[in-house]
Amino acid sequence: MFLDEVELEVRSGKGGDGMVHFHREKFVPRGGPDGGDGGRGGDVILEVDEHLNTLWHFRHKKRFVAEDGQPGGSNNKSGRNGEPMVLKVPPGTMVYDAESGLLLGDLTQPGQRLVVCRGGRGGRGNARFATPTHQAPRVAEKGEPGEEKRLRLELKLLADIGIIGVPNAGKSTLLAALTNARPKIAPYPFTTLEPNLGVAALDEYATVVLADIPGLIEGAHLGIGLGNEFLRHIQRTRVLIHLLDGLSADPLADFSQINSEMAYFDPRLAQKPQVVALNKMDQPQVQERYPELREQFARKGIELHAISALTRQGTRPLLLQAVRLLQELPAEEMPAEVPVYRPKAAAREFTVTRLGPGEWRVSGEAIERAAAMTYWEHDGSVRRFQKLMEHLGVDEALRQAGIQEGDTVYIGDFELEWAE
Repeated sequence: MFLDEVELEVRSGKGGDGMVHFHREKFVPRGGPDGGDGGRGGDVILEVDEHLNTLWHFRHKKRFVAEDGQPGGSNNKSGRNGEPMVLKVPPGTMVYDAESGLLLGDLTQPGQRLVVCRGGRGGRGNARFATPTHQAPRVAEKGEPGEEKRLRLELKLLADIGIIGVPNAGKSTLLAALTNARPKIAPYPFTTLEPNLGVAALDEYATVVLADIPGLIEGAHLGIGLGNEFLRHIQRTRVLIHLLDGLSADPLADFSQINSEMAYFDPRLAQKPQVVALNKMDQPQVQERYPELREQFARKGIELHAISALTRQGTRPLLLQAVRLLQELPAEEMPAEVPVYRPKAAAREFTVTRLGPGEWRVSGEAIERAAAMTYWEHDGSVRRFQKLMEHLGVDEALRQAGIQEGDTVYIGDFELEWAE
């Protein structure tokens, strides 16, 4: 089964909590703070595995969580970092944020990695807060929460040469004739329901990868027939073999229709070099009409090759012509990762919302993260959070909004009571 699009839920690990602890040892009075830092949470990483060619391994499990960092210990012991969650994907996987639709990365090279969720940093232990004037701090941080995202993975096959054409033109038969691939072959339209890949040997050392794209019909870019889900696989190919059905009523009309559908989907597809071939030359009626069709295509400046994928007549010269076009193209370097330029929201921004009489909610990345990392049971940590609220301007914003003594303020998952 071929699967070329899937949505996943991923979450990086939470950072380990820092520790509040004071050194205790015989004959060592006032040993001082020695609470260690928590470990960093594990990242969620996508890694290209060249042995995969589908996203089928994600068909059952759709949620992945990296390991949390371990808490810090006494004697300045730092917690262990969480293990990353590494998800294997095939070459040609495009990674999108499912919520916003933003492209996060384009994974094409074997071994290439993309960190999609970074693990939360470990909280600092109280040893990190000691100063000459504050030598016994009862202040520490909890670990930073991990990131959580919903991803959409979209696979675009990586092939040197793509075989395109109308349904039942013989594309799968040609792929089988040129490579060791064994696609399903049958005498009815839409036999191929999923793209097939094959490797053709040119000589003892050189090979090319071919992709058989399921048949396209008029309106494919609008979702008609097998729809536009397979048109994107053509985007990765560099040269196209356009295979025409010799038994079709009008092969020239088929040729124009397929090119129009590709251009509607992506104008750049119409610019790809094409080798055009008339298939089924083993049939007498096709042999009879070939000279006339060749002249029709020649008037449009197109050389029409004659082949029979079934008997393999003319298939090798057709492949070599496609390879020559491929070699004439300038070297194409696949980027390690598609750069994504987008405005970064200011982490310090926040909003104050009145929920009802005596109830308020403060929302913002920085303030919510700080609340999640606060030890509410330690007075020193609470005072530190209060200073952060003043520094960010949350206190002043609440006063201007009309907050009163005793009102409830919600920050993230926490409920606080307002007091001057």
